[in-house]
Amino acid sequence: MTETTLPQPASPLSWHQYLELCKPKVVLLIVFTAIVGMLLSSPTIPALDTLFFASLGIGLAAASGAAINHWVDQKIDSQMERTQARPLPTGGLTSHSAITFALTLCIFSMVILLITTNVLTAILTFCCVIVYAVIYTMFLKRWTPQNIVWGGAAGAAPPLLGWVAMTGEVTTEAFLLFLIIFVWTPPHFWALAIRRRDEYAKVDIPMLPVTHGIPFTKHQVLLYSFMLFSVTLLPFALHMTGLIYLTGAVVLGLGFIYHAFKLYLSEGDEHAMKTFSYSIFFLSVLFALLLVDHYLPITLQG
Repeated sequence: MTETTLPQPASPLSWHQYLELCKPKVVLLIVFTAIVGMLLSSPTIPALDTLFFASLGIGLAAASGAAINHWVDQKIDSQMERTQARPLPTGGLTSHSAITFALTLCIFSMVILLITTNVLTAILTFCCVIVYAVIYTMFLKRWTPQNIVWGGAAGAAPPLLGWVAMTGEVTTEAFLLFLIIFVWTPPHFWALAIRRRDEYAKVDIPMLPVTHGIPFTKHQVLLYSFMLFSVTLLPFALHMTGLIYLTGAVVLGLGFIYHAFKLYLSEGDEHAMKTFSYSIFFLSVLFALLLVDHYLPITLQG
């Protein structure tokens, strides 16, 4: 008698495949900077319910943009070593599941922001999703080596969005927070792109090291590190912060210049990943210092 093998039911899709679509580490940094913007917008602790729901809405919007990025880039992701293990290239998720999930997150984020914050926050957050997921991922990334400069505007927006969620307006202080991340993004990403130059060249993505070479990109990273140092001093110059922030910003900025200069002098991509890692440390600590300084101000007048 022949043994009959019964068909096995398909295993359910694992939740961590969807979580990976959201780029959780990136989203956590985005939400953190948004929360800093919310807290800095008020001399006291802002309304906790608004803070929670605004963080949730901004975080879901960021996750939506990340998932759309996975969906759009699935073909090139399958050819790059850094991204081959993502859910879509490996078949862990279908293309339809990914885009449905992404659009659902976007809708939920907009509903949450409209109900719990204000219309301006919802509009600006939606614009950020469009800039990152459509304008950057579909067009700029594939057309120009300045892709990360202009596309970085979406990633620079979270602290401004947090500020607007609490105040309903875009102020000079909110714009300064945006400007810091906007100037930080190119040297942060170009350090990684130097290391991954061959992979980007393989899939015809015109990142700066591909189109202009590694030495030129290193020069740009160094120039941007000086620009970043100057921009991070503006909150103190405009009396937004005190001496705690100023001291930390100077130390962190000099550290960034040190790594950028070491990268500039190094052979090939030797110091690229150390510069990239330091850039993440730099931004995280800088925004933490903004909070410490906000609640424990020390000024020149004491």
